[in-house]
Amino acid sequence: ATAVEVLPAVATGATAAALVVGPGVVSDGDRLTGSADHVVDGGPADLLVVANESRLWLLDATATGVEVRPAATLDRTRSYATVRLEGATARPVGDPAAAAAAVDLLRVGLAVEAVGLARRCLELTVEHLKTRVQFGKPIGSFQALQHRCADLAVSLEAATSTAYYAAWAAADSPAELPVVAPLAKSVCTDAAYAVAAETIQLHGGVGFTWEHDAHLYFKRATVLRSLLGDSHAQRQLVATRSGVLAGSR
Repeated sequence: ATAVEVLPAVATGATAAALVVGPGVVSDGDRLTGSADHVVDGGPADLLVVANESRLWLLDATATGVEVRPAATLDRTRSYATVRLEGATARPVGDPAAAAAAVDLLRVGLAVEAVGLARRCLELTVEHLKTRVQFGKPIGSFQALQHRCADLAVSLEAATSTAYYAAWAAADSPAELPVVAPLAKSVCTDAAYAVAAETIQLHGGVGFTWEHDAHLYFKRATVLRSLLGDSHAQRQLVATRSGVLAGSR
């Protein structure tokens, strides 16, 4: 199947697809060999879209030479997988620029998800501070806790603006995407991690228990920050692509 043929089914959810970021995947004609770790939603995927240095490829997840093995991570609320390819036949659906753009779009997607996670965490925290009573009054009335929440709100709004800009660039200014995508991934996942960590702290004792959902958000935020390289790696990529570092391209 061609990309045009499968896109409608992927868009409606009838067919599940996962992006395999495979710098270690090599091609010999139309056959791919190599492996990639931490493929998001790789387990339930029907189709694999492989992005390597040569081009963008499409192949069936059940094809000969394809092994999709579940991978355990800190985040047990989502499927991650290791994909191994041994001479698997694939169809080229894009050039090297398309492959790079696909990875940057994944960065934008992770950034947007991180903002949603952080916003939900802050909502849960504010609600808790309004209802938890100590010394005869809601703890949200204590100035020290108000200041901590205000700092989180500022970080969240900055991340939200960054994610919005990255999404706009993906749709309307693709020339900016190579720089904006890793920038958004760095800013937004750092913010989500900070907000999720504070969510545990500001919930007090209950925030440290497995009965509360705070640990689930924190684990997801931790994994989001690590996917495709940590924040330092993303900022270095921004500097390289924007020409700040010597030898940039």
